[in-house]
Amino acid sequence: MRYLPLTDSDRQDMLGAIGAPSVDALFRDVPDSVHLSAPVDLPSHQGELEVERALTAMAAENVAAGSVPFFLGAGAYRHHVPASVDHLIQRGEFLTSYTPYQPEVSQGTLQYLFEFQTQVALITGMDVANASMYDGATSCAEAALMARRVTRRPDVVLSGGLHPHYTETTETLLKFLDSKIEVMPPDIEGDEDVIARIGDGTACVIVQYPDMFGRVRDLQPIADACHEAGALLVVAMSEIVALGALRAPGDLGADIVAAEGRSLGNPLNFGGPYVGLFATREKYVRQMPGRLAGETEDVDGKRGWVLTLSTREQHIRREKATSNICTNSGLCALAFTIHLSLLGEEGFRRLAALNHAKTVSLADSLAKAGLEIVNDTFFNELTLRLGSPAAPLVDRLAADGILAGVPMSRLLPGNDDFANLLLVSATETVTDEDIERLCAALKEAV
Repeated sequence: MRYLPLTDSDRQDMLGAIGAPSVDALFRDVPDSVHLSAPVDLPSHQGELEVERALTAMAAENVAAGSVPFFLGAGAYRHHVPASVDHLIQRGEFLTSYTPYQPEVSQGTLQYLFEFQTQVALITGMDVANASMYDGATSCAEAALMARRVTRRPDVVLSGGLHPHYTETTETLLKFLDSKIEVMPPDIEGDEDVIARIGDGTACVIVQYPDMFGRVRDLQPIADACHEAGALLVVAMSEIVALGALRAPGDLGADIVAAEGRSLGNPLNFGGPYVGLFATREKYVRQMPGRLAGETEDVDGKRGWVLTLSTREQHIRREKATSNICTNSGLCALAFTIHLSLLGEEGFRRLAALNHAKTVSLADSLAKAGLEIVNDTFFNELTLRLGSPAAPLVDRLAADGILAGVPMSRLLPGNDDFANLLLVSATETVTDEDIERLCAALKEAV
């Protein structure tokens, strides 16, 4: 029996108090196009065994990433996660820990968050990092909000090389603010002039590194132009493993780094959960969203940890809060920390080198097969230009047991200019045989 504590009278009283005519009116900002016109086509109720059987059958229709040659990326990269990571995060003291409101009973949680922050700051080349956020997209949006607070300027420029999901999330969070958001057209050829878009009202420029098409660009000229104009440079990253090979954004002049950290410690899981990374310069720390675990000493002089900075609404007065993010991705952040600790600096660099070497091998094989590569630079992802739409080709290859990549039309729908573009990624999990199968299949198909 369902437990419904509110009566119809209770609901009418609450609606009257807030001045809404109906419950549906509370969802008026949700487009009609995504509303369901009828209940979901599922049985209304079944026994536990029947539900288990039905869901197992549905799950069997998925193609697991490790079961076939896998070249998907676009922000969700397949990496090997050591078994020890999963074993350690399932220990009771980690799984049962929640928000560390009481430091005297949360020292373990606070310590690993402190270590996580240290790792993120080190690999991004920044002064300080927070205790994680939901994902890379929301971190990017929060970076735009933070830049507006720091500069007291309203406008944001988004590079055409920024992942569309990051762009859409940023637009959503800034939708009701007095802010001009300039979204540059997708930068297929790598020749966009983002510097020319910086104006007197620009709070920040957001660029991706490597960008959505897999290209690596020099951020220093953009950083210099931003700083000369009084704006901030926000660097978004969807593949954190790249920092084992590329120069850190902080070394290239970035003011804020908003990244996705799922590649370390966290398997794909058919879509989630993810873990957002957020790092900045020390001078901006009081405008940073989320929370900051800090080191201190107890009354006996022993090292301990506390929440040094808590900037969300439930911690301080709403008008003083810098973010309404309700929690950090604690368990995912722990998995990130354990994996990176196991790798160490040398292992992290070796992992990045393996990724790049695999993608170089892939690029060479694709070129020999007569396929056109758009990129002049890349880390572990690149874009192909095919002679026909990529989406149907990907579907055909998936049916043959090859996950060939992500059609750019899926990320940028409604424009024929992107229909023939295919985004492919090769990580350390890709074998030489996988590359041979992909190249042979693509050559035959096109």
